[in-house]
Amino acid sequence: MAPARTVTAPAGSTPAGPVRAGTRRRGAPVRCEWCGRELPVQEGVGRRRRYCGQACRQRAYEQRNAVERGVLPEDAVVLSTEERDDLADRLFQVRCAAEDVATALQESAGKAELADLVETLMDAAKAAERLR
Repeated sequence: MAPARTVTAPAGSTPAGPVRAGTRRRGAPVRCEWCGRELPVQEGVGRRRRYCGQACRQRAYEQRNAVERGVLPEDAVVLSTEERDDLADRLFQVRCAAEDVATALQESAGKAELADLVETLMDAAKAAERLR
């Protein structure tokens, strides 16, 4: 039997093909596959974490099973009532911040005031970006 050959890629190259969910790219944070929270950096050997906790793992399991049984379409997004309400609140905050910017523009607010309002709008938009 011939010895196994080891093939190495040139320095700086990346493997061809799609990157599996949960794989780590240098510098890119790994996120929970359910809620999107950033996972802590994991050192050493072993299976990489996919979820931030048991609750996210359980929700993902329930969704996979519902999809397999045909109860949910494959592209469905499952949110609890609490998560839905939280998302609605964050979207409302974005709308209010945008209205504040529009009002300040109509009233010819100063550059410093507009900068503060835009920063508040950006913070609200970043918070609303989280699905969970």
